Amino acid sequence: MADMKRVKHILSIGFVCVCTFVLTNCGPGKPKDGRTDTFNSGVIAIAADQSFEPIIQEEIDVFESLTPLAGIVPRYVTEVEAVNLLLKDSLRLAVTSRRLTPDEWQSFHSRKFEPREIKIATDGLALITNLNNPDTLITVNDLRRILTGEVRSWKDIYSKSKLDDVVVVFDNKNSSTVRFAIDSICKGADLFTGQIKALQTNQEVINYVTKTENAIGVVGVNWLSNKSDSTGLSFNKEVHVMSVSEAMEATALNSFKPYQYYLFSEQYPLARSIYALLNDPRNGLSWGFSSFLTSDRGQRIILKSGLLPATQPVRVVDVKDE
Repeated sequence: MADMKRVKHILSIGFVCVCTFVLTNCGPGKPKDGRTDTFNSGVIAIAADQSFEPIIQEEIDVFESLTPLAGIVPRYVTEVEAVNLLLKDSLRLAVTSRRLTPDEWQSFHSRKFEPREIKIATDGLALITNLNNPDTLITVNDLRRILTGEVRSWKDIYSKSKLDDVVVVFDNKNSSTVRFAIDSICKGADLFTGQIKALQTNQEVINYVTKTENAIGVVGVNWLSNKSDSTGLSFNKEVHVMSVSEAMEATALNSFKPYQYYLFSEQYPLARSIYALLNDPRNGLSWGFSSFLTSDRGQRIILKSGLLPATQPVRVVDVKDE
């Protein structure tokens, strides 16, 4: 089924290319920069942080179904690669969890470019554990102590734990989750590599945690969405999603899971923004897709995925989190 979907996608891109060639070569003339895409037609490549692959792919699928002359070819890479591709003018749109740095702004300005940063959602970094691990509450401070190597055993945090040393699993050493851990959790301190593993993808992190009792995985919450639950109040049943507290001691009352409401109320402490970084002076298809991401339809897709949309109202539901 996946292969058939990929074949259909390639054929649709080919059709778009033919249509774009006919439309642009039968007109008054081609643009001087050689680009043929418009706000709602053509084929472009974009880069997206691999953490956001499920939601961005769904956005692309819906956008292409509504805009038949447009094709989006995604490159799911690390955040570092995504920004570098934008800086090198290899593409005009990158979806990341951070804004441009002053040096990156200067690089664009030196070439007479005026990029844009458009917030499209708020994401929660989820901490996942094996189903055989009974400890489901953790403080940000204890997480920081684990990441910096101050504590190494589950018993250092939970005295009754029967598990061995903690293993923290990230998707990639150059990923946005690692950057968030260093900047926002460890406040710039180095990670203790002795008990940290870097794999390649968020799905690999989930698979590792399902097989490893003493592991904590760090993944984007959209990888854990239960598609059959329209309320967005349940996650992947193969792992536990930990409740996280900013207090010095985690309790059921002061610890929160990355539900949309807790992202909205800023009670979930491991939240980050998602941005569409644009560098397209021609108002081409990258602008068209970015506008879709912030439109009512695009924001509803984000809402359904479990993330917090940037412009869509959030419906508050009173639930008891066990």
